Amino acid sequence: MTRSRLAAAAAKGLRPLSRTSPSGPCRQAILLTAYTRAVAQSSPTTSTRAAASYALSGLRLYSSVTVTGPEKPTLEARKQWREQLADFAKQDKTPLYDFHLAHGGKMVLFGGYHMPVEYAGFSLAQSHHFTREHASLFDVSHMVQHRFTGPEAAAFLERITPSTVSDMPINSSKLSALLWPGTGGIADDTMITRTGEQEYRLVSNAGTREKVLAYLVEQTKELQNPEDGGDAFWWEVLQGLGLLAVQGPESEGILQRVIDPAEGLDLSKVYFGQTVFARLRARRGGEWVTLPGRAMISRGGYTGEDGFEVSFESPGEEATLLATTMLETAGPEKLRLAGLGARDSLRLEAGMCLYGHELDDSTTPVEAGLSWLVPKERRTAGAGFHGAEVIASQLVAKSKGGAGVERRRVGLVVKVPAREGAELLTKEGEKVGVVTSGAPSPTLGKNIAMAYVRDGMHKAGTELDVVVRGKKRAATVTKMPFVPSKYYKPATSA
Repeated sequence: MTRSRLAAAAAKGLRPLSRTSPSGPCRQAILLTAYTRAVAQSSPTTSTRAAASYALSGLRLYSSVTVTGPEKPTLEARKQWREQLADFAKQDKTPLYDFHLAHGGKMVLFGGYHMPVEYAGFSLAQSHHFTREHASLFDVSHMVQHRFTGPEAAAFLERITPSTVSDMPINSSKLSALLWPGTGGIADDTMITRTGEQEYRLVSNAGTREKVLAYLVEQTKELQNPEDGGDAFWWEVLQGLGLLAVQGPESEGILQRVIDPAEGLDLSKVYFGQTVFARLRARRGGEWVTLPGRAMISRGGYTGEDGFEVSFESPGEEATLLATTMLETAGPEKLRLAGLGARDSLRLEAGMCLYGHELDDSTTPVEAGLSWLVPKERRTAGAGFHGAEVIASQLVAKSKGGAGVERRRVGLVVKVPAREGAELLTKEGEKVGVVTSGAPSPTLGKNIAMAYVRDGMHKAGTELDVVVRGKKRAATVTKMPFVPSKYYKPATSA
């Protein structure tokens, strides 16, 4: 690389790769174990034996143990945290906005951001099938990335969510929910990753951005104190990051190509629910360059397919460089861009909830079929998390002296497409529920939906009617996921 191009790369925070890379791992190896609860919302049945296999698999993954993302904020930056939140709340474009337009993205406003719903020349159904058969690249940079640090971080998260996080293995993730005090209603669903002894990363939805920021300002008001240096506790929204999801059976090989070889990271040893940190590389002007910082690479996603979500620093053109490099090195026969449309149909087939549809402020985890979010040791009224009294009572059926629930989330197979808001009736015409999401399933060739129905009407095989355009159409309650998930997990012995 010429001196002038070296200078240009340095100015953009990019470092050219050396011609030769060290042989073998050159980073400290750390033993990772995966968490013991499935992140598939509709299939919370990971067995104890499988969980033990995760813990005993003895994987050696190569990652930094000291750098887990953007630098910690300075004292001056901490003092301006409210102003930074206000600025963040105004953002309406991801780092890939221009990239989407250049690639024919059909943009819509979603969660306050301009996002591609699909791309010219490739229909939603084509994109859906391509993800299942090969791999697709999704821009999910609109999601809100939080970091909680300090010795009080774990206790705080165990107060606002039903999860136990203090015993999570470092670099493991679990699905959880932010709960409202008193009611146990879901303020948002979230993914929690433990990235250090006293450090957690949390991802929340773009559509709830304003509400969740206000929620966390209120919930942290007794803890968030910039004057003490944030040593005991600090919450921050990480900015200047890109977030890409590569999903589908070819995801591993595609992502492996853009990991700096000097990291010695083998993605085949990273399993579902695990996270590693590594430097990424991209091609710029015909040369490989390393991107700034270390990316947080988590195996999982929102499609039911194998895949990864990659959070990385993108103060300039890094997101565009990375996305372009991934597309070019994989080729169109293996990797395509995908938008919100395919993401929604894929998550529906996987039986996964979408906030604002299956989840809202008035719905508890028990009603939503997410009881497995509450570990056994926290299923008491005195567990100390928001709404514990309500949730503990709901977990016990009425027949056993508890409150139980009045409604339950179910899957449906219907004769015609049934959209959100469609009423569900018994064969005698009594209203017993409402559809929350629905669409034709490209994989199954059937119309599927999710809904809430009266308790007792939730058993698989129950025959109902759904009202579509004023006419009754047949609907049958069915188990979820509609399409089996294909998460990458270690083999378990018989």
